[in-house]
Amino acid sequence: MATKKSVNLEQYQVRKSKGWVNVLISIFLAIWAIINLFPLYWMFTFALKDNPQILHTNMFGPPDGPPSKWFWSNFKEAWSTGPIDKFFINSIIITGSTIVITTLAAMMASYAITRIKWRFSESVNRIFMLGITIPMQASIIPVYLVVSKLHLINTPISVIIPYSAFSLAMALLICNGFMIQIPKELDEAAYIDGCGRGRVFFSVILPLMKPAVATTAIYTFLQCWNELMIASTFLTGEKYMTLPAGMAQLFGSHTTEWGPIGASLVIATLPTIVFYILFSRRIQDSFIAGAVKG
Repeated sequence: MATKKSVNLEQYQVRKSKGWVNVLISIFLAIWAIINLFPLYWMFTFALKDNPQILHTNMFGPPDGPPSKWFWSNFKEAWSTGPIDKFFINSIIITGSTIVITTLAAMMASYAITRIKWRFSESVNRIFMLGITIPMQASIIPVYLVVSKLHLINTPISVIIPYSAFSLAMALLICNGFMIQIPKELDEAAYIDGCGRGRVFFSVILPLMKPAVATTAIYTFLQCWNELMIASTFLTGEKYMTLPAGMAQLFGSHTTEWGPIGASLVIATLPTIVFYILFSRRIQDSFIAGAVKG
């Protein structure tokens, strides 16, 4: 009986210690969440203030809270100050085109590398993987020279091609992880039924790669939507500017009102936040699925 009581006591102490650990972890995660969410709170409240509130109060608002008066008109003014609507549409077109090109190229390259036997498949894969080590901004000068000689400066293609090229390495890495898991017996069965390589790719492989397609699309979107350096260098006119590059031109040129500028930042950031909220579970599930074989 004494032994049973001591065992129960030990189990109680273990559960109690685990409970305290869980409480401490929860507190830490809550604090970490507040730290990460505070910039979003600050940006949103900044967008709803006028210049006196921004310039003559502390950053938390008067007093240490939300704005004393909410200026929702800042969003209307931000949309009408400069061609923000055009910048927004340009960003959608350029980012969407990059996603389509990157995803399709990565899927085809992954199929050729992982499922077709040829002599230099591993070497080609290693060359592609080198792209992960090269930042997009580090190669801006040679890329600019090439694009300039092709007379593509200030066109959507001038940024779509670099975006797609520098997104391809990570997209290929993601696709390889998924495609290796697909049994090759499916390919053989399709060949027996009379399918060619193209039919096997589009009818057999591609439907099974939906998680990889989603992950690649999300990664490419997050990389391209907020990119500034390439866009502001290659897109010199307002006609094809993306949101980050276009908003950089608005500072001091169209307005000195900080509220509308903050509102334009919210407009530019909101699609990324919504995109992540809607597909954050897909990102986690896809990476987990790609990491587990069998």
